[in-house]
Amino acid sequence: MNIIIPMAGMGKRLRPHTLTTAKPLIKVCGQEIVKILCKEIVKTCGVKVDNIGFVVGDFGDQVEKELIEVARSLGAEGKIYHQHVALGTADAIWQAREILTGNTVVAFADTLFDASFTMDLTKEGIIWTSHVENPSAFGVVKKDGQSGKITAFVEKPKEFVSNEAIIGIYYFREGERLYKEIQRLMDENIMHGGEYQLTDCLENMLQHGFAFTTETVKEWLDCGNKDAVVNTNQRLLCLNMGLNTVDSSLENNHSVVIEPCYIGKNVRLENSVIGPYVSLEDNVVVKNSVVRNTIAAHDTVIENAVLENSMLGNNAIYSKHTEELSLGAFTTVR
Repeated sequence: MNIIIPMAGMGKRLRPHTLTTAKPLIKVCGQEIVKILCKEIVKTCGVKVDNIGFVVGDFGDQVEKELIEVARSLGAEGKIYHQHVALGTADAIWQAREILTGNTVVAFADTLFDASFTMDLTKEGIIWTSHVENPSAFGVVKKDGQSGKITAFVEKPKEFVSNEAIIGIYYFREGERLYKEIQRLMDENIMHGGEYQLTDCLENMLQHGFAFTTETVKEWLDCGNKDAVVNTNQRLLCLNMGLNTVDSSLENNHSVVIEPCYIGKNVRLENSVIGPYVSLEDNVVVKNSVVRNTIAAHDTVIENAVLENSMLGNNAIYSKHTEELSLGAFTTVR
């Protein structure tokens, strides 16, 4: 089994946090988004994953080392591939074509999920979906009522077709088939908006008899912007996916922790109320504050503040009463 994670985007909607940290390496509940994603995919595969290929932009050597460590922690070999020019989703996958063989999962790195299934790897192809209230905002699948096979992909339908939205995770029993489809796009220069699109590959495969079915996740969590990341942090804490922990090194001075919360190593609390739905990474200090539904990255200091629905980057210092905040790394506000 191979997993390919396209993640070369700049994460502009999540700035200022992505100015210093690649979006998939931003943490919720103390763990990188991409690590949680890979861990859950490995669990649903039910077999050993041999390779995890990360398709990145110019993120630097340190980020690449961290990604390789993510793969190693899951018993797989990490491989780094580069997409230097944004030429679309199919082009991103193409950069990792050396592992586009055999059982292959392609998963885009800005989504997390809660799933209870184990994939049937004998199926030709599986597209992961989520039931949504407003299908007109998503790409959805249309299925045959008897066989359950996908009969069409419909992008943002104006009239009701289905409420099964495509979440951006795909399984191919034979990665070589997708390889051939992407090669065809490039050979025939089939582009939309100046990009090679995965959806064009899927459409052609469907038209030529490729049997796609679906697996539906219980919950689909977005990590596209600050509010979405904070909400995902809250939901993961509520779901208690092994991420709801308070480290024993916590120094608690006259403070209250209202769970669920994640509190990392060497955190110090003084005269504060923390939680619910708070993640404090390592070495955070909170004094004389009330903090709810918030993520504070490592080595951040919060003083004399009331924070909710907020996100603070690493090594930030914040000492000012407010209600909602998005503060980048290495920033001081007093």
